[in-house]
Amino acid sequence: MEFMGIKFAPLKIPLERRLQTLGAGGWFITLVSGVAISLLLTVYLLVYSSLWLSVVLYLIWMWFIDRETCDRGGRRLNWVRNLSWWKYMKDFFPLTVKTVPGVKLDPKRNYLFCSFPHGMLATGAFSAFATNATEFNDQHPHHTPHLITLKSHFIMPFFRELIYSLGMCSASAKSIKWILNNPDGGNIAVIIVGGTAEAYHSRPGQYRLVLKNRNGFVKIALKTGSPLVPVFSFGETELFDQVSNPEGSLLRKIQDWTKKVVGLPALIPIGRGFLQYSFGLVPNRKPLTVLIGEPIEVQRVDDPTPEQVWDLHKTFVDSLTNLFEEHKHMYLKDAENLQLIIS
Repeated sequence: MEFMGIKFAPLKIPLERRLQTLGAGGWFITLVSGVAISLLLTVYLLVYSSLWLSVVLYLIWMWFIDRETCDRGGRRLNWVRNLSWWKYMKDFFPLTVKTVPGVKLDPKRNYLFCSFPHGMLATGAFSAFATNATEFNDQHPHHTPHLITLKSHFIMPFFRELIYSLGMCSASAKSIKWILNNPDGGNIAVIIVGGTAEAYHSRPGQYRLVLKNRNGFVKIALKTGSPLVPVFSFGETELFDQVSNPEGSLLRKIQDWTKKVVGLPALIPIGRGFLQYSFGLVPNRKPLTVLIGEPIEVQRVDDPTPEQVWDLHKTFVDSLTNLFEEHKHMYLKDAENLQLIIS
């Protein structure tokens, strides 16, 4: 049904699909507004609540005792990762995790997964590696994934407890090396290399990555001797469009300013709503496939030269490009007209 240009969802929709929409929309809104809600809740409890002393003690513990946990593997809670919320979210798209045939991870080794594209909010990487709702654990039962996110998120009261429980860790080099230097193996650090800079380019029908000048992940792989694994989320950029923000526009300047101040650009996503399909903060219901590629062997080098770094960087870019080109026809519509743009 359409009214005044807004396409509304039918009234008779199975409860299962309603719950899927609630799961996907609730996830996006929680992550986007979680920091602001946490700060407002903290102020409210300190100023207007009888719980102010408990909050003060929590903040002291957070700042002086628990401050480095995000750099030491975090503290996941499997009961949170097992919540039905994540299954409904996964089934909404639906989202599938696959591994290139023939690829098996060595249980005694640690791996550095490099996931692309970031999209609006790295939906594929989040579902695959920060929840237990997907096929990942069945495919790689001997490895524990740690999704890497901004360190600033771990100084936000309450919100930090959610991302901790999902197994997330800080994006600092110290944190990633801690994960990859586990002598027993079985760890995976999952980084979204393009970061929020890549989110600027997230639009349906295009795959533009921010990778050409990013080599920090390569240096860490060399220093730890961890294999690099390309991971691609096919369909990631189809989940949201965004308000036009060409470079030089007022909106882009505001977004650049917010990114500089708080680490995140104030992008304006265009998705759908809970009860209509024309606009909103709920992702579009599009198939999403997270494909794990073949590991690239890396020899440990304590002090890698620039030549070694860029040689491995080129090898990784070629591997990622091949992963996209070889599988895009299986997972994307109009694949023959889609090219991977690396900037």
